[in-house]
Amino acid sequence: MAEGFIDLRSDTVTKPTAEMRAAMAAAEVGDDVYLEDPTVNRLQERAAQIFQREAALFVPSGSMGNQIAVRLHTRPGQEVITEERCHIYNFEMAGMAALSGVLARPIAASDGIMEWKNIEAAIRPKTYYRAQTGLITLENTHNIAGGTIYRKEQIDNICHRAHEAGLPVHLDGARIFNAAVALSCDVASLSRSCDSVMFCLSKGLAAPVGSILTGSKEFIDRARSVRKLLGGGMRQVGILAAAGLIALEKMPARLNVDHENARLLADMLAEERILVVRPEKVRTNIVIVGLERSGFDSGSLEAGLRRQGVLVSPVDSRTIRLLTHMDVSRSQICEAAKKIKEFLHAGKT
Repeated sequence: MAEGFIDLRSDTVTKPTAEMRAAMAAAEVGDDVYLEDPTVNRLQERAAQIFQREAALFVPSGSMGNQIAVRLHTRPGQEVITEERCHIYNFEMAGMAALSGVLARPIAASDGIMEWKNIEAAIRPKTYYRAQTGLITLENTHNIAGGTIYRKEQIDNICHRAHEAGLPVHLDGARIFNAAVALSCDVASLSRSCDSVMFCLSKGLAAPVGSILTGSKEFIDRARSVRKLLGGGMRQVGILAAAGLIALEKMPARLNVDHENARLLADMLAEERILVVRPEKVRTNIVIVGLERSGFDSGSLEAGLRRQGVLVSPVDSRTIRLLTHMDVSRSQICEAAKKIKEFLHAGKT
C-alpha cells in the first residue's frame, strides 16, 4: 500500500508480517520440481492435514489452482455449472475455455449462493446431441456477492445430489477461512463433501504469494503435471512456502477482526442514504456499495477518493467493493468512512 493511503481495494494488498519475512530468509529450500524442497513439502502436508485430505499442492495463484481443477474434472466439449458472478467465470480470463476446452454455464443465484434446484435445472439431459455437464463449481465466500457464505449443510446437499448425478464439485475456497470463522466451524468439515478445494494464502492470511489445491492423492499427482504444463513448476519455492506456513497456522485466528471492521464500515456508510449498503449482509470482510442513488459512477468516485487518500475497487459502473484486511486498522476504517462521506457531500455542493 502506498504510504499515506487507506487501501480497501482488496485483501490481496496485505504485506507479509515480520515473522513471515524472517521465516522466508531462513527457509530451508530445494528443487520442488524434483520434489526436494522440504519447506513446501511441509506446507503441502500441513494443508492436507488441516483440510483432512490425502494430498495438497502449492500453486502460484488461486486462478491456477481453479483452472487445474477444471481441467482434471472435465473433458473438452463439456459444460461447467457456475454462479453467474463467480470468480472462475468472470475473472480468470476465460481459462476454462482456453485451457480445458469447456464452456461455462452460468446461473443466477440470490447473494451468489446456488441451490440444488437451480443447479439441477441447468444439468444437460443425457443425449448425444447436447453438450454434457462435466462439473459444478462453488465459491465460498462469494467475492462479488459481498463475501456471502455457503453453510455446510448447503454444500453437503449440493455435493450429495451432484454425486448421485455422477458430477464432481470443485470449491473455489479462496476465502474459505473467512467463511469458517464466520460460521464458527473448521475448514475441513465445511468443505469435506467437495471433490477438490482451492484456497488462497495471499489474501486475508497475508502471505505474499500462493494458493493451495487439495484433493485425493491421485488427483494431486495429476494436478502436479498440469501445474508444470501451465508454467507453475517452481524451484526453490520454500522461500514462499515458509510464509505460507505461518499464514496457514497463525493468521486465521485474526480474521474476525477484519469481519468486525467490515461491518463497522458498512454501518457507517449506510448512514448515507444516497449509498446502497446492506450491513445485515456483511458476514465477512467484503462490503459492496451501490452508487445508483449517489449521482456518481464508480470511476469518478474511485478517482476522487484516491485524491483523498482512500483506495477502492470498482465492480461495475455503479458499484464499488471495499475489503478489510490486516493492514487497515479500525481507526483507518473510521477515517475512510469519513472521507467517503465528505467526498460525496462535496460533490453535491
